[in-house]
Order: sequence, then structure tokens, then C-alpha cells
Amino acid sequence: MTAHSQLFVNLPVQDLDRSVKFFAALGYSFNPQFTDENATCMLLGENLFAMLLVRPYFQTFTRKEVIDPQRQVQTLLAVPLDTREAVDALVDKAVAAGAKAHEPKDLGFMYQRAYDDLDGHTWEVFYMDMSAMSGDAQG
Repeated sequence: MTAHSQLFVNLPVQDLDRSVKFFAALGYSFNPQFTDENATCMLLGENLFAMLLVRPYFQTFTRKEVIDPQRQVQTLLAVPLDTREAVDALVDKAVAAGAKAHEPKDLGFMYQRAYDDLDGHTWEVFYMDMSAMSGDAQG
């Protein structure tokens, strides 16, 4: 089995200061060792990081065209929380800070809300109650 000890997700952003202020309003913190005018390292959890990179700097890491996340999707970022109330609280903070919310989804065993951040990246915030999953839903 292949296993990794850390995960870094790299996201292009238009305005790094604006993005830092947005995510700080949601309660995230940043590693100053990996922060300069081109990038910052946002702490998502133990060994989980999102690198916010200004678009021209992000482009230096790939030969492919960088999409416009306001119009196209490359990835969906799914992050779990411990309760439905925590999901609501985080998404409500995101909306108050300028994000665009999606319609909530309640599948019984999983409650999900999503938002598009200021750059258009979609964050799916969810709570999953494994004890509420039916045998059919598990596979």
C-alpha cells in the first residue's frame, strides 16, 4: 500500500493578501516559514496543507494552462468536520467573508455544505456519521 505522511494541495489565487484574510476569517492559520509575496502555507490539519500561490507563480510549476476556477473546475476540496453544527458554522463564516454557498445536501449518514472561495475553488465541508450508513450505502 502506498501511504503519505503529508498532503499539500496547491491552489492558484488572484490576490494573496485577500485570500489570507478570507481564510483567516474562517479560523485557518498560516506557516510564516512558507509565506512570501508569492505564496503562503495554510494549515488545514495535522500534516494537511493548502499552498495558496499567486497565479503567475503557480504557473511556473506546470506547462499546462491554469484554469479559471470561477468558470471551470479542476478539483473539489472535501474537508470533514466533527458535527453538522461545525459544518454550518464554517460555511456561514465563509459566506460572511464573501464566499458563494451551494445548496446543502443531507444524505442521512452524510451532511454536506459547499462554498466557492473568493477565487472560485469549491470547498465541500461535510460531517459523516458512519453508524447511520446502511449496508447498501457502504458498498
